[in-house]
Amino acid sequence: MLCAALDIKLLCASHVVFKLDSGVRRNDGGGLRNPVPIIPAAMDSHTTDNLIRHGTPAFKRTNLALFAAGLATFGLLYCVQPLMPQFSQHYGISAATSALSLSLTTGVLAFAMLFAGGVSDALGRKSVMVASLLSSAVLVLLTALMPNWYALLGLRTLLGITLSGLPAVAMTYLTEEMHTESIGLGMGLYISGSAIGGMSGRLIAGVVADFAGWRVGVGVVGVIGLIAGLVFWKALPPSRHFHPQALRWRALFSRFAGIFRDAGLPWLFLEGFLLLGAFVTVYNYLGYRLLAPPFRLSQTVVGLIFGIYLVGTFSSAWMGHLAGKLGRRKVLWTAFALMLLGVALTMTASLALIIVGLTAITFGFFGGHSIVSSWVGRRGGAAKAQASSMYLFSYYMGSSVAGWSGGLFYAADRWPGVALFVGALVLAGLLIALRLYRLPPLPQWATPPTPMSKGAMP
Repeated sequence: MLCAALDIKLLCASHVVFKLDSGVRRNDGGGLRNPVPIIPAAMDSHTTDNLIRHGTPAFKRTNLALFAAGLATFGLLYCVQPLMPQFSQHYGISAATSALSLSLTTGVLAFAMLFAGGVSDALGRKSVMVASLLSSAVLVLLTALMPNWYALLGLRTLLGITLSGLPAVAMTYLTEEMHTESIGLGMGLYISGSAIGGMSGRLIAGVVADFAGWRVGVGVVGVIGLIAGLVFWKALPPSRHFHPQALRWRALFSRFAGIFRDAGLPWLFLEGFLLLGAFVTVYNYLGYRLLAPPFRLSQTVVGLIFGIYLVGTFSSAWMGHLAGKLGRRKVLWTAFALMLLGVALTMTASLALIIVGLTAITFGFFGGHSIVSSWVGRRGGAAKAQASSMYLFSYYMGSSVAGWSGGLFYAADRWPGVALFVGALVLAGLLIALRLYRLPPLPQWATPPTPMSKGAMP
C-alpha cells in the first residue's frame, strides 16, 4: 500500500538518534535546538567493512528479503477492505460492524508499534521480524476458516500485535546492517514491496472472492504471505551489528511526554489522524455503494478500483517536492482542499465523476501525508524517533476510529451520511492546516540532515 510506504519513510527518519549539547534551548516554534548526531555503532570505522554494500550477494539477499516482507505485511493487513460488503452479507452484520475487521487490527497495531522497537532491542531484529511475518500469515490463513464473526475478529485483533514487529523493526535493521551508500536502494525496494503488497492484497482478495468466495480470497493472500515470510527467513542475513539492550520504559515515556511541548507537533499528529481516517472511511464504504443499485458493479470491478492508489506514487513525490520549494505550510492546505472537492464529487450519481472524486481524494491524501510526515520529522529534533512513533500512532488510530465510525453514518443515511462525515474530517484538517500556516518556522539548522536528505527515501 502506498500510504504504508510513506509510513516506512517516516520510520526511517525515526531511527536517526540525536543528543543535545549543553546549551539546549527552544526557539519560538517549539523545536529542539542544536542537536548533535550520535554516530551509530554500525558506522564505526572498525566495523564498516562488515556492512552490507551494493553489488554484494548479501545486498541482493537483503533486498529480496525486505521486498518480500513489505509485500506480505501490508497485503495481510488490508486484504479484508474490499471484502467488507461480503462480510455484511455472509454474517448478517452492519457496515460498521464489518469495518471492525480492519479497525481492530489498525487500532491494536497503533499501540503495538510504540513498543515493538523496544522489544527488538532486547530479543534481536531478525528473530522479531521472522516471528512477526510467519505468525501473521498463519493468523490470516486461520481467519479464512473461522466459523463465526467473533472468532474472525479475535484473529484480526491478534494480527495487529503480530504485524507490528515488521514495520517497526525493518528500518532499524537496515540502518544497523547496511552501508550508508547502499541504504537508499535497500529502503526503496522495501517501500516498493510495501506499496505493491497493500494494493495487491486488496486486488487479489477482491477478485478471487468474486469467483470463489471471500474465504478463498483471504486464504490465497495468506498463502502468499506465508511464502513471502519463508523467503524472508531464508534470505535475510543475520544481524552482525545488533547489541541487546535492556528495556528502559521510564526513559521512553519521558521522551514521549516531551514532544507535546512543541508548538506544532500535536497539531500534526491530529492531521495524521484526520488524513488516514477520512481516506480509509471512503474506501471502507464506497464498495457498498458501488455494489448496490444503480451501479451494481461486480466485486472484481470494485476491487480493481483500488488501482487508483497508483496516483499516490506521483502525488506524494510531486507535492513533497512542491512543499520543499514553497514551504510545507503553503502547500498542506491544498491537499485538504483537493480532498474536500473529491468528497463532493462522490455525491453525484455519475460513476465517472465518482471515480474522478476518488482520484482527487487519493491524490490529496498521499500528498498531504507526505508533507505532514516529513514535517513531523523536521520538528522532532532530538526526539525524532518518539515524534515519528506518535505520529504513526495517531495515523493508524484515525484508520481505526474513523474507519469504524463511518459505518454508523452509512447506516443512518447511506453514502450521503458517509460523505458528510468524511467532509467534516477533511474540513477540520483544512482548518488546522490554515492554523499551521501561521506557525513560526524552525531555522534551517535546527535539525541536521538525515539519510532521507541524501535520497534514501522518495
